[in-house]
Amino acid sequence: MNNPKSNSYLRFLDLIDILERINPGKQLDSVEKALLDIVVLSFHNDGSLLVGDLISLNRLGSQATLHGRLKNLSAMGYIKMAANTDGRKKQVMPTKLALKRYDEMSRCLEKAVKTN
Repeated sequence: MNNPKSNSYLRFLDLIDILERINPGKQLDSVEKALLDIVVLSFHNDGSLLVGDLISLNRLGSQATLHGRLKNLSAMGYIKMAANTDGRKKQVMPTKLALKRYDEMSRCLEKAVKTN
């Protein structure tokens, strides 16, 4: 059996746990994390993402649940929603705070791998 101390992924999880304890405030639940991952990945890939695209992801929850989680992410400052050119649809984009979160997680991953 492998020594858990030599497992990069487990070290990464430990570092993320420390990071979340250092940054006080409301923690994201699993649905909010999944939604934020999708928003940031779409942004990273130069994609346009609409609220409707996100609330149709029924594998993550009902439309009402997903809409509520999007409101939470917006209230916490992780996403912003703005009317697109159509005016009837809202585009979802990550904020600087969200991008900073992913930069910090990236540094944790790099540190976990280097420790090996």
